[in-house]
Amino acid sequence: MPVEMRMWRIDGDDPRPLAPAAMPSERELQEFLRRDPTLLGERLLIIGNEVITPFGKRLDLLAIDADGNLHVLELKRDKTPREVVAQLLDYGSWVSTLSRPEILDIAEKELGQPLEVAFENVFGASPPDEINGELQLTVVASSLDASSERIVTYLRGFGVPINAVFFSYLEDDGRRYLARSWLVASDEGSAAASSSVTKSKRAGWNGVDWYVAFGSGRSWDEARDNGFVSAGGGAVYSQILRTIPVGARVWVHIPRAGYVGVGRVIAPATRFDQASVKVDGEWTPLAERELAGSYVHGGVNAGDDSDDLAEWILPVEWIASAPLPDAYWETGLFSNMNVACKLRQEFTLERLAAHFGIDDES
Repeated sequence: MPVEMRMWRIDGDDPRPLAPAAMPSERELQEFLRRDPTLLGERLLIIGNEVITPFGKRLDLLAIDADGNLHVLELKRDKTPREVVAQLLDYGSWVSTLSRPEILDIAEKELGQPLEVAFENVFGASPPDEINGELQLTVVASSLDASSERIVTYLRGFGVPINAVFFSYLEDDGRRYLARSWLVASDEGSAAASSSVTKSKRAGWNGVDWYVAFGSGRSWDEARDNGFVSAGGGAVYSQILRTIPVGARVWVHIPRAGYVGVGRVIAPATRFDQASVKVDGEWTPLAERELAGSYVHGGVNAGDDSDDLAEWILPVEWIASAPLPDAYWETGLFSNMNVACKLRQEFTLERLAAHFGIDDES
C-alpha cells in the first residue's frame, strides 16, 4: 500500500489533524533540498544541480556524503512511476562510471570552487582517497503511490541501491511544515547490494609522495635542524613510518598547525639507538647530537631491545621547510590521523608544491 504521512496537533486533550496541502511545486522542493540537504536525514554536499548528462538530460541533484559516496536525487514531478524510476536508473548507470577526475571537474564547475574546499566546509575533513565507491539512487516525491513503492521494493530485492523519500506539505494557522518519510529505513541495506570499486574512483598515487604527521608535542625545530622525522615509541606509530622507502618525498604536517616542510628520504628508518642523520654533509649518530627531546622508549638504552618499543628515525634531506609559526594551511588540504600514508590528493599536492616552490624535478 502507498506510504502515507499524517500529523496531528494536540489542542488540550484532543488531537487535531493538520490538513495536507498541495506542494507549491516540486521545483520548490528541489530548491529546499539544494539549500539544506540535511532534510534527507544525513549531511550531504550538493555538488551539482540540474547536471547535464552526456545524453542531453538534466540530473536534478547530485550529492556526495562524508564517505565520498555519490547520491543521485531525482524528483518525480509529473512523471509516471515507470518513467521516474527508468530515468533514475539511466542517470545511475552514468554516474556509477564517473572517475575521480570527472567528479572533481563536475563539482568545480557547479560549485565554483574545488571539491576539496567545499567538502571540508561541510564535513570538516578532506575527501577520502576513494570517491564514488558506492552509489545511492533516490526518488524524491511529494507523495508516493503504490506503483512506485512496488517498483522500488522489487529493484532493492535485486541489490539495486535505490530508495524513495516523500515529503508531505502541511499548513496550520498560517505556518508551513514539511514532513519526511522514507520507503525503506536507511539502515536496511539492499538484499544483494555490493560496491564495485575501480582504480579510477580512487585518487591515483604517483609512487613518490607521502604524508607524515609530526606530533605537535615533539620538537619540530630539532627534526628540522637534524634532518629526520620520527613518530614516537610503539609499533602503532613506527610501523608505517618504517615502510617509507628511500627516495620517497615526504610532506610533513603538524596537527592543528599545518604543513611545515618537504624532504627526500635518504636512508631507511632505523631505531634511535642505531640511527644516523646527515648534518652539514656528514653522517652523525643521532644519539650523539645535542637533543632536547626524549627518544628512548625502549631499546638497549632502556634495558629492552624490542623493535616495537623503540623510536624509529627516518633520515630526510629537506627540500624546503619552515618554522612552526609559519606552518601552511588552507581549507581543503589533506590531513589524516595516521602517522603516515601515501599522499594521493591532487589538490593538496598542487597547493603544497606552489607554497613551497617545488617543481616536478624536486
